[in-house]
Amino acid sequence: MLTRWEKIKAAERMQAHIEANLGERITLVSLARAGRYSPWHAARIFKEVTGTAPFDYIRRRRLSEATGPLRRQRGRIIDVAFDFVFDSHEGFTRAFSREFGMAPSYFRRHQPAVELFMPPQARDWYSRRQRGELAMSKADKHNTVFVQVLERPARKVIVRRGVKASHYFEYCEEVGSEVWDVLSTIAEALHEPIGMWLPEAMRPEGTSRYVQGVEVPLEYAGAVPDGYEVAELPACKMMVFQGQPFEDKNFEQAISSLWDVMNAYQPETFGFRWADEDGPRFQLSPEGYRGYIEGRPVRAVAEG
Repeated sequence: MLTRWEKIKAAERMQAHIEANLGERITLVSLARAGRYSPWHAARIFKEVTGTAPFDYIRRRRLSEATGPLRRQRGRIIDVAFDFVFDSHEGFTRAFSREFGMAPSYFRRHQPAVELFMPPQARDWYSRRQRGELAMSKADKHNTVFVQVLERPARKVIVRRGVKASHYFEYCEEVGSEVWDVLSTIAEALHEPIGMWLPEAMRPEGTSRYVQGVEVPLEYAGAVPDGYEVAELPACKMMVFQGQPFEDKNFEQAISSLWDVMNAYQPETFGFRWADEDGPRFQLSPEGYRGYIEGRPVRAVAEG
């Protein structure tokens, strides 16, 4: 059990990392490395101490800092957007408008006063929350699920296999709970670690259906931790389901609710079919601030 002070220090290290890299890409892995905990723990600690999910915090800090060059009339709006790691003029404009109630072009012309997101030090924020001066936001209780189809390129995965595990808890009993921490140290990772249910074709005889791994580029030739192996994953389409935010203590209910939706879902309605042979079904760590996320391979019906 972490002490209050340990949580505060971890959050302060992550705050410092964010401030030093507002103009650079920040991943959950790099943030966790700064906090010196696994991505699961780092995100949870950051939200608990600051009251704000890490990437909401990063977005708001970037938008607040972007008001400076806009006021000084320096560069095009698209240049300001790129300087603060927004992918497009449209994306920056949408985010800026949600944050400040006006488009960046209006802000540049008229320069009204706006309330910037300038959070206090973690220790001050945490103390205020403990005294009840700041309230945690409540998760939406409606079982709304966001669904999208993503193209996944050919890639590799560094994986630790079990023997008989068919789900997370069996897997932890077989191989231990430290796998996630090991996977989080791989700097070349494309995304955060994932839990996977492998199709038969990707399971050597005598190995588990459920595994944990992290995806890396197809050309990856780096080190592989002892007891782990590298496998190739073909290009595929993934239908990704994301539930509503939830309180961390209710993670099992969040997973169960999303599974109910997935089991009843008819992808043919939208021109797809399940294609479990094309790749592993995957789950992200069930973090309350973002909702539970799971993906399953699909093919367009026209592809057969």
